[in-house]
Amino acid sequence: MALTPFRRRALTGVAAVAATLAAAVPLAPAPAGAELRDGVRFYTPRPDHGAVAQIAELTAAGQHRQAAGLRTMIRTPQAVWVTGGSAAAVTRTVNAEVRRAAGKKTVPVLVAYNIPFRDCAQYSAGGATSVAEYEQWIDAFARGIGGHEVAVMLEPDGLGIIPWYTTINGTQDWCRPAEADPATAAADRFAMLTYAVDKLAALPRTSVYLDGTHSAWLGVGDAADRLVKAGVGRADGFFLNVSNYETTERQLKYGNWIAKCVHYGTEGPEWARGHFEWCASQYYPADPADFSTWGRTDAWYAENVGDVPADRLAHFVVDTSRNGQGPWTPPAGTTWPDPQTWCNPPDRGLGLRPTTATGDPLADAFLWVKTPGQSDGQCDRGTGTGRDPARGGIADPAAGAWFDEQALELVRYANPPLR
Repeated sequence: MALTPFRRRALTGVAAVAATLAAAVPLAPAPAGAELRDGVRFYTPRPDHGAVAQIAELTAAGQHRQAAGLRTMIRTPQAVWVTGGSAAAVTRTVNAEVRRAAGKKTVPVLVAYNIPFRDCAQYSAGGATSVAEYEQWIDAFARGIGGHEVAVMLEPDGLGIIPWYTTINGTQDWCRPAEADPATAAADRFAMLTYAVDKLAALPRTSVYLDGTHSAWLGVGDAADRLVKAGVGRADGFFLNVSNYETTERQLKYGNWIAKCVHYGTEGPEWARGHFEWCASQYYPADPADFSTWGRTDAWYAENVGDVPADRLAHFVVDTSRNGQGPWTPPAGTTWPDPQTWCNPPDRGLGLRPTTATGDPLADAFLWVKTPGQSDGQCDRGTGTGRDPARGGIADPAAGAWFDEQALELVRYANPPLR
């Protein structure tokens, strides 16, 4: 449930954090903002054309139960992805959606997905071509929102995949595009995100969340460090599990730990300021493969952070659009070079329906951010064949295209079941 947003309070010790973090972007005074309210009804956008066509085909074939399941899926609130376009076009697109949502007395969830070197030239490659172009795009995005009530998920993967980035542990990330300047690419990424946070958070009724990855990706300290550099103290918080399949149970733990790690490294003891790498995580003292051990990390935060009021911690939202069955494990005996467990895994299901009634003081909402039924990309499990051995050797649709087979699986294995 949503409480007073994190960005409304002034952070202490900010100068100390900025001084200790390499390539950190100094935090500006927190602007007034708008929280994601308890009890809001989320917006349901117009369905993907592929979904409409599939429902028509199923109906014509007499497969009415499957068609009904897909209808229920596409009538469930989910996000609108805005992935590029000219300044004028993005303003028109965003404004049309927020007006349509307002007419239905609902709150839209918008995904801003246009940062340079998006997805590091993988399946969802694209984005603006320069810092200036991106900032102009964000300006246009904000103009489209205006005074409407909106929740913005800012740049999925934007903090999980950073070009030419040196991690909190001193190792260089794998994303090293030749077109990016190794000396400035990472700093540019943080500068663009903080610009976007400030622009969007200044709008009177917009809540904005940054990329916190998920519990099978960045360690807690690494996530907290990147979030602070990107301006989480001036945002409403961060999002987890976007376009992924990790369980909600694990995301709630992970999100609480990140929020407490941010606090530890910015407002904890003087000697802890900036030392996000000291934070306990899902990797230690917990064992990521054994959820029963995650209480060890809970205990670390109880001892080192204590009971901090929820309105003094960063909040988060969780994408539950495809995590009803949790993550996928490749069949025993497979020898694919890269299992790509995140990429169109078979037999996954829809998860909890969008709501602000999360039962967790720091979790503002469960949302369907990834459009269920749209492909993650042309997965080939590292074989280089362009075909997916996990799905009988078919060629998966391109990223963002409708995937009939996966859509039916999401309905069939939904947890809780569709009604």
